Amino acid sequence: MTDVLKELAKVLEQRKQADADSSYVSSLHKKGLNKILEKVGEETTETILAAKDAERSGDASDLVYETADLWFHSLVMLSHLGVGPDAILNELERRFDLSGLEEKASRTNK
Repeated sequence: MTDVLKELAKVLEQRKQADADSSYVSSLHKKGLNKILEKVGEETTETILAAKDAERSGDASDLVYETADLWFHSLVMLSHLGVGPDAILNELERRFDLSGLEEKASRTNK
């Protein structure tokens, strides 16, 4: 599973340097962080709506599609800021033996 993230991270890094007229990712990078964040926000809303629809209909296909868009744009955001998916995977791995309540409490103390 992480191979897909690694491959996607490589492609995203390559697309940073591509011509903005021929690469969607490059065009986002050229427009800057605010445009990328706008897309993350848009995809977040679409994912939430798809989750609500999936609960009602029992069909999660749109939810999967929208979550893929959200993850993709989140990875573009991270790439723009010089953060790779390994940093996120390492943080998730760090949390494995930590209760969610404990993890949340540790953040409120910072």
